[in-house]
Amino acid sequence: MTSDKRRSPHSRPGTAVRRREILTSAVEIFGSKGSTNGTLSEVADQVGLTRAGVLHHFGSKENLLLEVLAFRDRADVAELAEQHIPGGPELFLHLVRTAFANAHRPGIVQAFTVLSAESVTEGHPARSFFDDRYTTLRGEIGEAFRLLCAQEGVTESETVDAASAAILAVMDGLQLQWLLDSETVELGEASEFAIRAIVNAVLSPGPELSSYVHARTVGPRT
Repeated sequence: MTSDKRRSPHSRPGTAVRRREILTSAVEIFGSKGSTNGTLSEVADQVGLTRAGVLHHFGSKENLLLEVLAFRDRADVAELAEQHIPGGPELFLHLVRTAFANAHRPGIVQAFTVLSAESVTEGHPARSFFDDRYTTLRGEIGEAFRLLCAQEGVTESETVDAASAAILAVMDGLQLQWLLDSETVELGEASEFAIRAIVNAVLSPGPELSSYVHARTVGPRT
């Protein structure tokens, strides 16, 4: 899903620096305007290039968009030895650390939030990226839950799949609230609370409230 013009690891240092400058500009432009309204010309202007100059490095706007998303994911693991999110129970701590780190990089968070919302629209170039991303993360979080349950002597809970999706949903939802009102919403603290609550609910589920059971049975009112 990358351009044929993408440089090899042996590219000149100046090329790597220029590509990073373009990516940083694209994060800002796509984050503030979205991928449809944000233009390559605006990205180019910020780094002193022409539109053709940006295309020389990334091949197309679609490739640049996908590189922006990959750039965001690389930032999440930049300080990890293996450059990959950890497995097992350590994954939950990594998610909490990521939330605290995101509170210091609003541009990347905004670009991710905008592009992920846009990706549900028909024909969006990032649709496959987000489909794959959420499928992979749900699987990795689910496996972390199963390992944690085994360590704690908990019979595998039927709520693992729902809990895995819920953790991702609450993290993304809190990012949106934080972008709208960072003075009120503490991104790191709120994310840590939510992740801990979901993990505890899997390890030690409380009694179901009768109203919840009834709601699942009868469905929404018409």
